[in-house]
Amino acid sequence: MDVSDDADRLQTLLYSSYSADVVRQLERPLLDDGVPLMRMAASAVARVTLSLLDDEDLDVEDARVTVLAGAGDNGGDGLYAGAELAREGAQVTAVAVGRSLHEDAFREFVRAGGRVLVLDPAADIPGCTSGFSAGEAGERLQAAVECARGAHVVLDAMTGIGVAGALRGVAGTLASSLGMDGVLPDKPALPNNDPSADLPLVVAVDAPSGVGVDDGSLPGPYIPADVTVTFGAMKPCAMVPPASYACGRITLVDFGFDVDDAVPFAEMTDGDFVADSVRLPSLADGKYSRGVVGLVTGSARYPGAAVLSARAAACANVGMVRYLGPQRAQDMILAVLPEAVLGKGRVQSWVVGSGVPAEGDVASGDDMQRATIAALLDHYALEDGDGSRNERAEGMPPIVVDAGALDLLPCHVVPQVVITPHAGELAALLNRLDADMADVVSRQWVEARPLRAALRAHELTGATVLLKGAVTIVVGADGDGNTRIILSGRAPAWMATAGSGDVLAGVLGALLAQQDDMLSDDPALVPEVAAAAAYMHGLAGAMASGSEQRGWHRPHLYGHAGKTPASAIGHPIVAGDVVAAVPRAFGELLR
Repeated sequence: MDVSDDADRLQTLLYSSYSADVVRQLERPLLDDGVPLMRMAASAVARVTLSLLDDEDLDVEDARVTVLAGAGDNGGDGLYAGAELAREGAQVTAVAVGRSLHEDAFREFVRAGGRVLVLDPAADIPGCTSGFSAGEAGERLQAAVECARGAHVVLDAMTGIGVAGALRGVAGTLASSLGMDGVLPDKPALPNNDPSADLPLVVAVDAPSGVGVDDGSLPGPYIPADVTVTFGAMKPCAMVPPASYACGRITLVDFGFDVDDAVPFAEMTDGDFVADSVRLPSLADGKYSRGVVGLVTGSARYPGAAVLSARAAACANVGMVRYLGPQRAQDMILAVLPEAVLGKGRVQSWVVGSGVPAEGDVASGDDMQRATIAALLDHYALEDGDGSRNERAEGMPPIVVDAGALDLLPCHVVPQVVITPHAGELAALLNRLDADMADVVSRQWVEARPLRAALRAHELTGATVLLKGAVTIVVGADGDGNTRIILSGRAPAWMATAGSGDVLAGVLGALLAQQDDMLSDDPALVPEVAAAAAYMHGLAGAMASGSEQRGWHRPHLYGHAGKTPASAIGHPIVAGDVVAAVPRAFGELLR
């Protein structure tokens, strides 16, 4: 393998995640060849822990380390790491969560001077007491909690990637006592995702215990980590929210997996990915060939959304913006964007719904906007009103369906329809379209399992789904009958401000318009363009706010030296600041 091939493989590892089953398949050839993966993993955990202690100015001889050790290989990783730390002089206690421990790792841990606290009365661990009463079991559990809380570092090696669903029993009780019980992580968004100075620091071994490894959910009690040391390849929980927010800073230990033929579960965007969706102007271009975006946005009540979406589209590399809407919005747009054209005409993409009230919130005059959008969306329905196939739908230009237009979306549409809900809007859509979920789904339900919600919306409608958040989730068709998941975590938290979604809709409409009709030939490009727009929107927000904070931080690659990224927190912004930074974001990506 030459240098360029290895660089491409590492890029893939850092920006792709794989299901637990695929990771097991990738590691099997190495295990069959006798590669000591467990020792490699444990050594990396120990080295990362020593580095954390050093960052806190703690001598390893004075450090107290608690290992929460499950019965499987993940517990073995933790015990081997604990043994290495004990040999360095740390005081290490292992809390045996299950009824057994990895035999070889346990023996080495004891030989290194580690102590063991058994919690299950039915445990069968050599040299350790079992068969104790329920009362003593409760006392031991409390002692384990106090031991962990009094440690400088906790190595979380309870479950790794081997457990699905909510933690139960002793593991669930420990996670609930030491971590959180299904509650979303709530901490200030800081640059670089550095560990907090609060002790104990938690180092997750491969994945935090209790998170949904393959879907990024938080199904019950879990232990949020300051640092997650993950092995071989990224798992979905390291990228997909809200579990990704519980991983802290991620260190990836490269085992040399051959990922050429492995299909990622989800991909994360980066600058190179996004640059492929930007069409450079050519010498023969005119305003029409560069792309025309048509907007049915804003309303008598919310004319500002029309201004923001129109300005954002105009700044995002298109030749023309057309606007359809109420007179007040038209006047406001022309005041800041005299290049805008009013009225109908040829377009290469549509943006509808931003700033348009939803059903039940319609003021006088706003019903005309909704009627226009409803008539337009009918052209994208796969079936006509009489149940026959709508032959026009596949030839329609791509359309962004935002905010107040979401409740007008037909049940089944073509993939070039991109819906852009936030969690509350997606909950309303699922309640409307899914009989099994009617009146069950809430904003909180979606926030706890956003990927599941986005997948369900795509399954129900056929649309490409862009679920907005600190990590934006895009779900769409891959062209081969499968689903593709692309994520963007570039946006700083400062972008949680009124009008930010209107800007995103305009940028997305512009990127869709400049694709030279490629999207109708290859609908699989639609999710790529949608994710690219989310990244570009986030990058513009980062530039406007002067912030290096973001929803997702690229993992550290264990054993590879790298530059320490900038750590600017930034400052507050408004949506107009993001629009102004869009051209600079294009320049940064193309540079």
